Amino acid sequence: MKKLGFGLMRLPLLDKNNRSSVDVKEVARMADVFLSRGFTYFDTGYPYHDGASETSFREAVVKRHPREAFTITDKMPLWNVKATADYERIFREQLGRCGVDHFDYYWLHALGKERYETTQALGGFEFFRSLKEKGLAGHIGFSYHDNADVLDQILREHPEMEYVQLQINYLDWESESIQARRCCETAAKYGRPVVVMEPVKGGKLARLPDDAQALLEAAAPGRSAAEWALRFAASQEGVMTVLSGMSDMAQMQENMDTLDNFTPLAPAELSAAAKAAELIRARIAIPCTGCRYCEAGCPKKIAIPEYLSLYNDQAQFGMSANLNNYYDNLAGSHGRAGDCIRCRKCEGSCPQHIRITEWLPKISALFDGD
Repeated sequence: MKKLGFGLMRLPLLDKNNRSSVDVKEVARMADVFLSRGFTYFDTGYPYHDGASETSFREAVVKRHPREAFTITDKMPLWNVKATADYERIFREQLGRCGVDHFDYYWLHALGKERYETTQALGGFEFFRSLKEKGLAGHIGFSYHDNADVLDQILREHPEMEYVQLQINYLDWESESIQARRCCETAAKYGRPVVVMEPVKGGKLARLPDDAQALLEAAAPGRSAAEWALRFAASQEGVMTVLSGMSDMAQMQENMDTLDNFTPLAPAELSAAAKAAELIRARIAIPCTGCRYCEAGCPKKIAIPEYLSLYNDQAQFGMSANLNNYYDNLAGSHGRAGDCIRCRKCEGSCPQHIRITEWLPKISALFDGD
C-alpha cells in the first residue's frame, strides 16, 4: 500500500459556513485522480462533516468504482455509545451511510483512558471481535488520544487490536501531552502498524513562521512545508499510511507527489525538523488542530475551533479589524466566547487536551471587551 491515505475530514465545501455542504462532485474528481495514481486508502468517521463525510464517500467513490478498487476505514463514535446495543445500531447505520457491506478497517474512535474503561464495561472489544469473525470488518483497531502508558495497557490487554491510529507530526513528537514519539515506540514494541493522523497538524505545519521555513529550506531547498510534515510522519518506524485531510486538488497533487515512491528523511533532515518545531512552538498559543470534536456537545453552540484560531492569529500577527470582523460574524450565528458555562464537555472531547474553558474567557476579553 502506498503511504498516503485520503482523510475525509476536511473536504471541499459548497458553503464554507456549512460543514455538511460537501462538494460531492469535487470529491469525486479528487477520488478519481487519487485512485488513478495507485492510492487506495480512504478514511472517514461518523461525526466528520456532521455525517456528510460518510454519505459523500458513498456517492463519490462507492457508487462509481468497483469495491476492490479501494479500501475504507470507518470508526465507532464511542461518545455516542451509552449501552451495548448502540454498537450494532451505529455500525449498521455507518454501513448504510457508506453504501458498503463491510469495512476493510474499523476502529474504536478516539480511545483514551476514560473511554477505554467504558468500552470494556459495555463489551466493545467483544463486539469488534465479532465483526471480524463475521467478515464485516477486515481488520480492527483504534484511533488513540492519550499517553503512552495507557496505550501500552490497551495493547497488552487486547492483542486482537491489529492497528493503531496515532497523531504524529514533528511539532508533537516530543510533546508531554500528545507523546507522539513515545506512543509510536509503544506501537512498535507490540508490533502494531501505525496509521498517522494530523501529520500537518490541521494545516498549521503547511504555513510556517519565516525563521522555521528558512531553517527547513536550508536543509532541503525547494521542499514545501507540507512536504516536510508528511515526509517526517511517513519516516517513522511501523507507519503503514499517512492520512491527509485534503480540501482541494492542489493539496492532493502535492501530497501524492510527496509520498509516491517515498524515501525517508535523512538524520540531518530529522534534526532540522526538530529545530523547526522549537521555533514554531514558541509562537503558537493554543495547539488546536481544528478537528471540531469539541463542538458537538457544547450547550451554548460556541464556535470553539474558530475562536481558538482567531486567538492564535492575534498572538502571532497582532490584533486587526479583520479579526474582529471574523469574530463578530461567527458570533452572529454561534455563542460568543463569553457564553461559556464551564461545563467542560468540550475538554473531555479534545484530542489535544486543551483547557478550553480557561482560554474562552481570555478570548472573550479580547473580542467581547469583557
